[in-house]
Amino acid sequence: MTDDFWQESSFCQAGNSCIGVLRDGEIIRLRESEQPNETITTTPEKMRAFIRGVKNGDFDHLLG
Repeated sequence: MTDDFWQESSFCQAGNSCIGVLRDGEIIRLRESEQPNETITTTPEKMRAFIRGVKNGDFDHLLG
């Protein structure tokens, strides 16, 4: 696992304001750019459901 494979949104601003995503075999890893050594993991199926929810606006209320 190297930093070369981490993907960040094209909407990320310069500096420490991004969430990185990495496919690592059968799991998806997520990390914040401020703490790159700390990751959480999930499955592609759960990530797919989350992305669908984001696109649907299900989490908009969390952004204030």
